[in-house]
Formats: sequence, C-alpha cells, structure tokens
Amino acid sequence: MPTELAGGLDSLLSMVQMPGDVPVAVVGTNSGGPRNAGLLAVQILALGQPELQEKLLRFKQELVEKVRAAHAGLQAQLGQQAQKS
Repeated sequence: MPTELAGGLDSLLSMVQMPGDVPVAVVGTNSGGPRNAGLLAVQILALGQPELQEKLLRFKQELVEKVRAAHAGLQAQLGQQAQKS
C-alpha cells in the first residue's frame, strides 16, 4: 500500500519483518492476488480435511500439466525460430 513514507516500503516491511510468534501470510496485490489468497486459504483448511487435500492435490497436478504443456509449446516455438535463423 503506497504511503507518503518510503513510497509503501514501510507497509511491506511491516508485514515481512514480523517477529517470531506473529504469523503473517502475505499474497501479492497484483491480478493474481485474490486467486493466491484463495489457494492459501484452501491449503490451510486442507490440513484438517482429507477430502479437500485430495482436491488440492488434483488441482496442483493439473497445474503441473498446464505448465509442462506451456513449456513444451514454448520449446517448440523456440526450435522453429532457431531453424529459421
């Protein structure tokens, strides 16, 4: 959060420099922030709910597959560009 003091750095430091025994969960404020906040909440809740743990695991496995597919697509695109050079 921007402030007059240090352009918001003071706000950041107040969250990330908490002493022991003062847990703080911080997620980004960009467009992915709300999604990441929801995922953090699900991960916390899943600690005590096996069914939710399974759903979270499936979600993360699907995410891995999406990343692998995107990586493969990028590698193919880079390979095509290299052949043209």
